Formats: sequence, C-alpha cells, structure tokens
Amino acid sequence: MRKNIFTLSFLLVFAFGSVLAQETETEKVIDKPVRSPFESGFLIDNQTTVIQPVNTLEFAIQHKFGTVENGHSDLWGLYASGANIRLGLSYVVANNVQVGIGVTKRNMTTDFNAKWTILEQTRNNTVPLALALYGNIAIDGRDKDQFHEDFKSSNRLSSYAQVIVGRKFSDAISLQTGVSFSHYNLIEMGNYHDKVALHFNGRFKVSPQGSIIFNFDAPLDLDYLDSAENYDNPKPNLSFGYEISTSTHAFQIYMGNSSGLIQQDIIVNNHSKIDMDNFMIGFTITRLWNF
Repeated sequence: MRKNIFTLSFLLVFAFGSVLAQETETEKVIDKPVRSPFESGFLIDNQTTVIQPVNTLEFAIQHKFGTVENGHSDLWGLYASGANIRLGLSYVVANNVQVGIGVTKRNMTTDFNAKWTILEQTRNNTVPLALALYGNIAIDGRDKDQFHEDFKSSNRLSSYAQVIVGRKFSDAISLQTGVSFSHYNLIEMGNYHDKVALHFNGRFKVSPQGSIIFNFDAPLDLDYLDSAENYDNPKPNLSFGYEISTSTHAFQIYMGNSSGLIQQDIIVNNHSKIDMDNFMIGFTITRLWNF
C-alpha cells in the first residue's frame, strides 16, 4: 500500500513538474514581429512604419515629371517643365530608430529627418498594430533675394510631424493611416503657416515581388488654423502605382496630382485638383546596404 502511494505521489509530482516546465517554456517564447508589412520605408509620398535592421544605410531617389495634360507631345510630362527630384540617405542608428538627410530640387531644399517605430505588429497579435513617429525639418536654400525685404534666416525653415498606424492584415494586404502637422515659417500669399492632414495608404501584393500601391493625403480645413485672408485650402493628394521589390531594392512607379516630394510641401502647397490633366508620373527607387 505504501509502495503504491509512493508511486502515485511520484507520478503526480512528475506530471506537475512537466506541466510547469511546459508553461515556463511557453512563457519564454517571444511573439516576433510580422514579416515585411511593407517592402520599404517609403510608400509613394509617405513613410511606412518599416525601419530596416540596425546599421542599414538606405539611398533613395524620388522623381516626379511634369503633368500628363499634353499627352504624347511632351511624352506625357517626361519632357515637360516642372520636374522635381529628391536624393536621400537614411541610416538605422539603433533598433527601430532611423535618421536621414535629403536634398530636393524645388527651392533647393535640404531636409533632416528621423523616424521611430514605437510598436511593431507581432505574428500572434500580441501587438495588433504598428505605431511610428516621423518628423523632419527642412531648409529652403534659395538666395535671400527670393524672399521678402524683411528676410530672416528663420524664414527658410519648415517642419513636419506625423503619427503613423499600420497593420498587415494578410500576406497580401497591408494598410496604414496617420495624422500630421505641417508648419512653414514663411508662406506665400493665400496660404497659412500651419496645416493638419489625414493620411491613408496601403499595398496589395499580386505576386511575390509585385504590389499595387496607393496613397491619399487630405489636408483639413480647420477654421482656427486657416485664418488667412483669401485662403485657398490645399487640395488632397491622390497617388497610385506599382511596386517591384527584392531584398535590397524597391522600385515604385506611380501617378499623382502633387509635384512635392517633402511631406510639408505636399500638404501645404498642393493646389492641383484630382483631375487627370493634373496627374504626373513619378518613381521612387531605394537601395539598402548593411554594415
């Protein structure tokens, strides 16, 4: 009898120990971030929540041609005036922290930017969304004669801040939304210094390396901000295109109705309506190096 009790006790202790070990092992399993919610840190005119691994250097070329309104006579804007280009470098200095610099043809602009992905969506939905903060400060590099007679160095400055929320719903569908605040120290007549905007963009994968992409930026008409006389609220920016990606490259070709390449320029200075004649062809190319 005592032997049976001892055997039963031993089996219970062993079973309890096994269960406890399994629970401990389960607790140690880390819910990893989802794989590639987007292929690049860029999605047409906006940033994504994606930041590459630490010590990754990214080189970006962004280009927009003229409008397509003249058709084949100027090769749908490729020969037209008004083209804009930006060259940018970004470096991942710490886990989910990226800093960068860029130069843009329009207004000879130099921008300094940073992005921090606070939350990453995980595979088992422990964290169901990705959350990132992005911001930049831009400097208008034109000669001071291009400004008014009371020129100050601070007149050259503009800034942009954005909160981005994204989710990968499936291997094929990833969507983002966000809200931003843009500010210009000096603005053209009929504009206003500050602008709040909403953003919605995403991708739909149609092949292992190809995706349909879109982006929509909507500047809000807020009375307490937009108090300038004869104020014309900026127009929404709609872009759509196709992305081809590899492990180190991403190529996006698209059409959109804003010629700007830095975010505050798109939000504050776009006065082109969403109309086919106002659309222009653009592309973004990114290349990654890891050190």
